[in-house]
Amino acid sequence: MPEYTTASRFQLSGLCFLLQIITIILFAVFVRYGPESSPGFCSQQLNCSWRNQDTGFQHPRFRDVHLQALLGFGFLVAFVSRYGPGSVAISILIMAFAIQWAILIQGFLHFFLNGKIYVGAQSMVSADFCTAAILISTGAVLGRVNPVQMLLLTLMGVILFTLNEYILLSLMGVRDSGGSLTVHTFGAYFGLMVSRILHQPHMDKYKKQQDTGNQPDVFAVVGTIYLWIFWPSFTSATTVRENAEPWAVLNTYFSLSASTLATLVLLPVLHEEGTLRMVQIQDATLAGVAMMGMAGEMLVTPFGALVAGFLAGLIPPLGFRFLMPVLCSRLKTQDTCGVHNVHGLPGILGALLGTLLTALATADAYGGRLEFLFPLVAQGSWTATDQALCQLCALPITLLLAMLGGSLTGEFCLR
Repeated sequence: MPEYTTASRFQLSGLCFLLQIITIILFAVFVRYGPESSPGFCSQQLNCSWRNQDTGFQHPRFRDVHLQALLGFGFLVAFVSRYGPGSVAISILIMAFAIQWAILIQGFLHFFLNGKIYVGAQSMVSADFCTAAILISTGAVLGRVNPVQMLLLTLMGVILFTLNEYILLSLMGVRDSGGSLTVHTFGAYFGLMVSRILHQPHMDKYKKQQDTGNQPDVFAVVGTIYLWIFWPSFTSATTVRENAEPWAVLNTYFSLSASTLATLVLLPVLHEEGTLRMVQIQDATLAGVAMMGMAGEMLVTPFGALVAGFLAGLIPPLGFRFLMPVLCSRLKTQDTCGVHNVHGLPGILGALLGTLLTALATADAYGGRLEFLFPLVAQGSWTATDQALCQLCALPITLLLAMLGGSLTGEFCLR
């Protein structure tokens, strides 16, 4: 990470102390363990419409999601050779604070009852989703902000993420189990707007940050393997019922495999060097899962998941070759980890795919799942077209909150 002075080090120490004391006090006043073993507790007493709780959901799914956020995302920001080990340390620092802060902010909106926040495995999964979005955001500014600024970005990002999620999932009834919008799109464009505000005109320094070597490839290998192992659990962690989980798991795997092959189709054409880098497989993997975030629990079909994953895998190599120079030169946005290519654009396409599948949803195709996926459609209150329009409107809302929030965060908190 960038070097900082003795005064900055004391600022980091003081900020960590202040934030931890505040969270300890808030936890002491508000946070209690929730009786998750009580059937119907979440749906009947708490505002949990955004994540329908399954009484069979317990530690294993939380463990998989937590490992994915910690090891998958933690290692994915380490591809820059100059900041490899330091970026992993910063990722763990961000995660340590973001989980605590997300438990509080999300708790006040979703798990608040009789003046208390009730926490359990489900609220921890929700906090991990929020942490994943923040780690995506930090990828856009990696190497150009210090740890103090990273913590301030996390502080604001968690609040804005929770607000966006509350509007989409609770108020509008949008289905986005794997986070195409709430995690990937929001995280990418929030980070990109912060990066735009913090633009540094000396691009030669920025280019040096892009050098990769053997050490970053090691991090990319570990991070990508964890993506393949745990991301299907991440995508299916908030599916409405156990019988919906196989769709999310299988669709994610199909998308992962197709996106990897798609990237290998373009790389030999766009780049003269013939050496395949693990970082490129990592980008393809992320694009594939971002594409399947919203649509994973829907009736994509294996064929559709392969097609969607293949299209997603084409985005990173094209984006790094043609869009990245435009972002740098025209829009003055320095995207260190390429989050626009591997999270932002695939997340938008994933939202559009989910909207299309929602418009085509019928009781004959979904059977009993329709009641859990789209309850208003199953009850006859909405048509499938109404639900699809709601899904589509969620995209500009997410982009507006992410970009406006990123601009305000960069201007008033990080400068």
